[in-house]
Formats: sequence, structure tokens, C-alpha cells
Amino acid sequence: MFVIVVGLNHRTVSLDVLERMTVSDERLPKALDDLGSREHIAEVVLLSTCHRTEAYVLTDRFHGAVQDVRNFLSELAFIPPEEFSDHLYTYHDDAAVAHLFGVAAGLDSVVLGESEILGQVRSSWEQARAHGSAGTVLSDLFRHALEVGKRARSETGIARSTTSLSHAAVAMAAERLGGLAGRTILVLGAGDVGESMAVALAGSGVDGILVANRTWSKAVELAARVGGRALTLDAVPDTLASVDLLLTSTGAPSLVLERADLEAATSMRGEQPLLVVDVAVPRDVDPGVATLPGVTLLDMDDLRAFVDVGIGERRKEVARVQSIIADEVERFLARSTARQAAPTIAALRARVEELRVAEIERFRARLASLDPDQREAVEAVTRGVLAKLLHEPTVRLKEAAGTPDGPRLNEALRALFDL
Repeated sequence: MFVIVVGLNHRTVSLDVLERMTVSDERLPKALDDLGSREHIAEVVLLSTCHRTEAYVLTDRFHGAVQDVRNFLSELAFIPPEEFSDHLYTYHDDAAVAHLFGVAAGLDSVVLGESEILGQVRSSWEQARAHGSAGTVLSDLFRHALEVGKRARSETGIARSTTSLSHAAVAMAAERLGGLAGRTILVLGAGDVGESMAVALAGSGVDGILVANRTWSKAVELAARVGGRALTLDAVPDTLASVDLLLTSTGAPSLVLERADLEAATSMRGEQPLLVVDVAVPRDVDPGVATLPGVTLLDMDDLRAFVDVGIGERRKEVARVQSIIADEVERFLARSTARQAAPTIAALRARVEELRVAEIERFRARLASLDPDQREAVEAVTRGVLAKLLHEPTVRLKEAAGTPDGPRLNEALRALFDL
């Protein structure tokens, strides 16, 4: 059994394709059931964020598991496999481990070193574990990945002066508007990203923060936290007639605002421009609103271009983070191989003890004349001989932990002793 990852992200496919491959929290249980029921998948964790959709899989058939994930993505997005297969990346064993560690460290994010991904990795693993699709192997892997993400941020400057995706969205909006002071801003969505955007706005001198969310209690709670006012979703279209900026990231599976919603609002705005920053994947706002007079629409592609500017200092830290990842991959593989060796060693010792006891029993009649001390001496001698014989194989197996020889020796012992 080994681990593979199959996925696509903001670097390999367009936003149009990526948003169709996104798995929302509501759809996640069904998606895990679907993947877990496939022929070649023993364990699975599905990591689906604004930037990526990746399946981490435990399997004993590499090509079969890749095919299973590819078919799942095709059915999820209603896209023929041949239209996106060339854009899938696939990593196996130590490369899969290194990839996840890099994701957790923020090396694979739109905003280099951003911290939100660490919570997303944790959430994906915890949901898979609660659902029963993440067993011992993937749980060990994801637990270690969280340690790596924390170590990378504490021991290097990869997160120095960087902001999260949400903070970057606010900074991009501020640059486009020439500042946020005196502006009225509507935040649509009170999830992790929406909450972070609202918090980033608080204290920036804005004239007012409005918060709308599908769950009213969350909108009220977040609005109170940032000194704003809560709105119902039904009130959003009318409110757009008077705000300067709309920041949206709801996590909804389809469009929240159609072109017609904003068209009605712009007709009442006169010459007042409206900036819309949609960092949701799938998108919350119909791309067609970009054609409306006075409306500027920015999305994840624009955010990616924005954050590419001015990250030179953090890029200098990438090599140090990669060094940490290399060390942690080696440590994880060593621990993993040692865990694999332990059952083999235990089974081997149990097997030879079973044979020793059986042989003593076979010669019971001949040993009947021995007194207790003599019988104990026979027991001690036979146990000692077998312990010496087993010493070298078990030491070699433990020493091979984390090396390419580890799995080979492990399988050899199991085959030779029929374990």
C-alpha cells in the first residue's frame, strides 16, 4: 500500500475549470463516499479550496487509483476526462508526502506563505477522519503535515509581512480605490475568508461595513465584531445601489449574484463606480457584470497577479522551507517504515515462538523424566537460540526504516516466514 495525490490547482487549469471541480463542505460527505467506494481506493482525504482540488489516496494500485480519481473529477464537473487529464498532477509516495508538506507550508498558495491553508488542511483531514475515509496511514500523514506547516512559519520568514488570501483581497481593493477611508463596503459571506476580510476592514477608516450571509446568526455575530451592520441575502441587490465596494466569498456551489441583480443596482447609482472583488471558487458573481457601466469586477486571476508583485523577500525564504520539508519527509518516511516493520517483527517472533512451543510439545514424552530445573533449562536454551537467530534480521529491518530497502526487507520476511 502506498500514498498518491491526484489533483489540479490554480497553476494547472483555468478558473473556469477549477471552480467546476470544487467540492463544497455540503458536498464533501457524498464525495468522500463516492471516492471511498472506488475499486482501488482504501483511504482518502479530499482537499478542496479556492486554489486546488486534490485527492490524497491510500492504494495498492497506482494506475487504478489515478483512474478512479480522474473518473470522479469527470463526473463531478461533467467534463470528459480527455479535456482535463493532461492538466492533472500526480505524485506518489515520498513525492506525495513532499507535495502535501509544501501545501501546508504555503508554498503552493496564490499568496506565498499564507496561513489560511493550514486550517483548510486540518479541516479536510478532520472531516475525512470523522467520515471514516481517513484511516491510520493518511491520518499520520496529515498530522505530520500540520507540524511541518507550523515549523515552516516559525523557523523561516515565509510568512513575514504576508497576509492571508482575504487580507490580500482587501489590499487589492484598497489599491484600486485609492484607499478605503470613507468607503461603504459590503462583505458577502461570513465564513473563514469573509470573516477575515471583515476583520481586515475594521479599523481602516471605512465609513461602514455591511455583512450578509446565508445564516443570519453568523452575519449578526460578525457584524457586531467589526462594528458593522448585518443584512439578509434578500437585501443585497438593493444595498448594492449605495456601496462603494463588494467583497464576496460565500462558498456557495453556484452564482449568488446574477448580472440582472447588479444591473438594477447600477441604474440607481448614477456616476458612482462600483468595485466588486469576488474571491470565491466557484464564483459568487456572474462574470457578465464586468460589462456593466461603472462596474469593475476582479476575481482570483486578478488577485494572483496582484500578489505576485512585492513578494521578493518571502521568495528568498523558499529554499529554507524546502530544506525543512526535505528533512520532515525523511523523518516521516522513517517513522512510517518503522511502524510498518513493528507488526512484521511481532509476527515473526510470535511465529517462531509458536514453532518452539510445538517442538517442545512434540518431545514431551522424552522430556517427562526431567525435573523442573532441567525442564526450565531446556526452555531457556531453546528461547535463547531463537532470540539470537532473530536478532540480526530484526535489527536490519529496523535500520532499513525510511530507506528504499525497508519495504523490500519487510515483504521478504513476510514471504519467507509466511507471516
